[in-house]
Amino acid sequence: MPLPRFPVPVHLFRPRLLGALAGYDRQRLLADIGAGLTVGIVALPLAMAFAIASGVKPEAGLFTAIIAGFLISALGGSQVQIGGPAGAFIVIVYGIVERHGLANLLIATSMAGVLLLLMGWFRLGALVRYIPVSIVIGFTNGIAVLIGLSQLKDLLGLPIAKMPGDFFSQIAVLGAHVHQLNLAALVVGLACLATVVLWPKSYTMPLQPVGWRPHARRWASHLPGTIVALVGATLAAKLLHLPVETIGSRFGGIPQALPAFALPDVSWATAKQLVIPTVTIALLGAIESLLCARVADNLAPQHPRHDPNQELMAQGVANLVTPFFGGIPATGTIARTVTNVRAGAATPVAGIVHALTLLAIVLVAAPLALHVPLAALAGILLFVAWNMGEWREFARLKHFLLPYRATLVGTFVLTVVFDLTVAVEVGLLMACGFFIWRMSQLFSVRLLPTADLAPGVAVVELFGSMFFGAVGKIEALPAQLPAGTRCVVLQMHRLISVDTSGIDALQQLHRTLQRRQVRLLLADVNPQPLGLIRRSGFADELGDGAVAATLGEALQRAGEAAA
Repeated sequence: MPLPRFPVPVHLFRPRLLGALAGYDRQRLLADIGAGLTVGIVALPLAMAFAIASGVKPEAGLFTAIIAGFLISALGGSQVQIGGPAGAFIVIVYGIVERHGLANLLIATSMAGVLLLLMGWFRLGALVRYIPVSIVIGFTNGIAVLIGLSQLKDLLGLPIAKMPGDFFSQIAVLGAHVHQLNLAALVVGLACLATVVLWPKSYTMPLQPVGWRPHARRWASHLPGTIVALVGATLAAKLLHLPVETIGSRFGGIPQALPAFALPDVSWATAKQLVIPTVTIALLGAIESLLCARVADNLAPQHPRHDPNQELMAQGVANLVTPFFGGIPATGTIARTVTNVRAGAATPVAGIVHALTLLAIVLVAAPLALHVPLAALAGILLFVAWNMGEWREFARLKHFLLPYRATLVGTFVLTVVFDLTVAVEVGLLMACGFFIWRMSQLFSVRLLPTADLAPGVAVVELFGSMFFGAVGKIEALPAQLPAGTRCVVLQMHRLISVDTSGIDALQQLHRTLQRRQVRLLLADVNPQPLGLIRRSGFADELGDGAVAATLGEALQRAGEAAA
């Protein structure tokens, strides 16, 4: 007896790694190892900085980068994408920890992992691409502003026990403590920021350097600027005995081992309270990971394009498992993925090497993190926040129409003042509203000249898509007909689609005309409108011969009806 088929087509779980290993050779292995080591070193300070900025311990970021980074590369649908903690989650995670506590953050992350897994399984990966770019830019820029604002406390070395979660409260608290500025922390943070900004980047190097200076710059570019800034700031703080707060003074250091597996205490009452945080984490994780995968596709066209559904499933597994080891939400990370591509990664093995590199650093060098100044991490995060935002889009707003401007600026302001969930919800409503308005403007009802037609015949041309947002123009048609009209012909060869509201409007038009003893005929009806007209019974209501194949045929019948 054959097994019953699932009623909904689902995505088969097939990681990109399986296909990438076919024909895997020594050259690819060396390329992946080199890229993985580079990305692992780059990810080290970022993982700690993202965790601290999110209101959790630095090891939570490292554990997430190791475990989630390994799972996303091993199970994902992208050839070169790197997963781990991301700057976009800082504001979200901080708010959840403040409102619900760390334990509930772990539960919400696991629930979001299940949701992401189901999204990929039911082939919803492509739907994420339908979110308007104005909304994505708006909330991305808003998150960048909030990340930068959240780092001012450590950059200035202010003695604030805990920063509030909302925008205006943060400004008020910073303003109340600004007189307690720690000059040493400010100098360390700004020096790190300048180092990361000015340090040579490998992708800006000339292809054929001439002379010792270009050679030296090219050699230096292979060492990440974030590591240079972090090591330099740590040595300066230690050797000069600078009065700055460090990871050790605030958190007591980082353990030299991965945490044990632990199931969080979940109850139905708790799960109901975490619906919104869960949806927020899942939605942001899906958007970020698929946007990152698209960036990777553009940077590495020689590789196969990513599979969005498989990528979502991998993100789901990673976010489901990582909280059991004390990790925070993870997604695709653009900065580390770009570094991976630039470093010559060939397959997902590079991402696995990146995770193993971080694991080795944690097992060997964790005690050294005790002396890392928090101001140094704040300077690095300010650079991340600046790179994260697409600030040029604000200057380009003048080139776009009101709907784009309003959606982008509205989403940005709502993200900063309220939160991401409200911003995306309102942004989508605005985008839908403007889309409906725009589509309604494209639909037109035009009364054609009737000088050469039989007396009493009016020909009306319909153009565009007749849907619920445009039916008002049909409802206004009877008042526009000339006096003495005995028959109305709707020329529909330029009407591409009709929905049920459009059919209802046509039925109301027919009944209004009937009361005036005016006949309604349809001509040149396209397949989609014709199919709905017949299925709804409207063709039967119009009567025999009311739907003509051509305008000439309709005019002949109209002349007979008007005679």
